[in-house]
Parts: sequence; structure tokens; C-alpha cells
Amino acid sequence: MELLTRETKGMLLGLVGVIIFSITLPATRVAVATLDPMFVGLGRSVLAAHLAVVALLVTRQRIPTLAQFKLLAVCALGVIFGFPALTSWAMQQVPSAHGAVVVGLLPLATAIASTFVNHERPSRAFWIASAAGSALVVGFALTMGAGALHLADLALLGAVALGGVGYAAGARVTRELGGWQTISWALVISVPVLLPITGAAAARTNFASVPWQAWAGFVYVALFSQYLGFFAWYRGLDLGGVARVSQVQLLQLFLTLGFAALLAGETITPTMIGFAVAVVAVVALGRRAPVRRDQAR
Repeated sequence: MELLTRETKGMLLGLVGVIIFSITLPATRVAVATLDPMFVGLGRSVLAAHLAVVALLVTRQRIPTLAQFKLLAVCALGVIFGFPALTSWAMQQVPSAHGAVVVGLLPLATAIASTFVNHERPSRAFWIASAAGSALVVGFALTMGAGALHLADLALLGAVALGGVGYAAGARVTRELGGWQTISWALVISVPVLLPITGAAAARTNFASVPWQAWAGFVYVALFSQYLGFFAWYRGLDLGGVARVSQVQLLQLFLTLGFAALLAGETITPTMIGFAVAVVAVVALGRRAPVRRDQAR
């Protein structure tokens, strides 16, 4: 008898991905303090693509079909171009904690995108739980004084929308290619566009003056946020369902704040803990709400 159900495995893998992703904004903010934001946002994919090429060649993966390439292109638009570039720019304007609050809406964006891309049909109870979780995130933003609208907020909202679409498209093609294969192919097909943009950004940077902390942040977002984290994340979305597993990402806000406190000495307040407990409860309710998965491709 199998100890863990398919959906439970999906939730656990999703949690692993979220833990990895939760360090992305603090690491990005450290990197863009001295590195060009476009170099960080898109250059991280260039570095990750090197690993992807090696992995695909060593394991002799088959070339995707035209239909799969189309989904990979949508995936790349969201998770390789849109989300990294917009969040990297925003991290030059606002603290990572502020960014984490807005990015906290990503689970809802992913669930909405999945209704179109993956033909999932969440129940009313699921939408109520998802909306409640998102409302808690917004309430947290207002409580912590992050409710004032900045141009960076618009960039972050754009990143959320594109990220949700990228997650949903990536999860769909993962059913056929596999999780790590999906992000690997998405990176590889993006290289022709990534290289000239990254090269232009590199030309604006004085690398001799870049401290090791910035390079450490860059390497983290390249190897973990842009590549290894997706191994667990896409597989988790496929196993447990995009709409349901994506709700685990509601925890990312608080994990990000925790890592920001650990790495930057920020203070964790009782208010943060209270909101975190409430969000965990909402995620648990959403986990139990039915989500119908249409098997049609």
C-alpha cells in the first residue's frame, strides 16, 4: 500500500519548491544593489541554461514536439523573462519584504491561469479559500504599511500575472516531458533572446566593483530559483493539481520574511506570526476543497 497519495506528494514537492523560491527576492535585492537588474533578471537564466544543456545532453532527452514547444514558449515568457526581469527591477525600488507581499498574490494568479491552460475546475469552496488567502496577504500589506502604490508595485503585479501563466503552462507540459525537462527546454529555447539582452546589461556593469555578496545572490537565483527549484515545483503541480498545489505558495511571503530576518537581521513581529498562522489555516482548507481536473488535452 502506498504511504503517500499522488496529491500529498504533489503538496510536499510544491512546498520544497516554495522554500527554494522564498529566498529569491532577498537574494535578488542583494544582487541588484551593485549589478544591473536586467543582468540579474535575465542573466540568471543564461547561467541556468548551461546546466540545462548539459542535463539534456547527458540524459539524451528527446526533442519536444511543436505543440510542446508552444507551451514551453508560454512557460518561458512567464518564468524566464517576465517574472525575473520585473522582480529584479522592482527590487531596486522597494525592500524584499514589500515585494514578497505583492508576490503573495501569485497563487491566485496561478489558479486563475490554470482554469484556462489546464482545464481545471476548482469548486466554489476552493475559490473562497483562495480569495481569503489573498485577502489576508493584502491585509498584511496594509497592516505593515506596504499598501501605498509604487511603480514597483505595478511591475510586481505584472510579474505575478506572467508568473501565474508560466507556472500553469509549465505544469501542463510537465505531464508529457517531466518537471526538470520542462524548465530545461524552456531555458534552452530562450537563449537566443537572452544572450543579446544580457550582454547589453553586462556592458553597463563595472564587474570589478561588485562584492562577493552580490555574486552569491546572483548565483543563488540562477542555480536554485531559476533551475533546481522548478524540478520540485513543476512535478508537484503536475501530481497534486495546479490550482491546489499553487496555494502552498501563500506561505512564501512569510518564508521570505523569515529568510530576510535570518540573512538581513529584520525583525519578525507578532503581527507577522498571526497572519502566517491564518494563511496556513486557509491553505489547509483549500487543500480539502474539491478541484475537478479535466483530463482533456
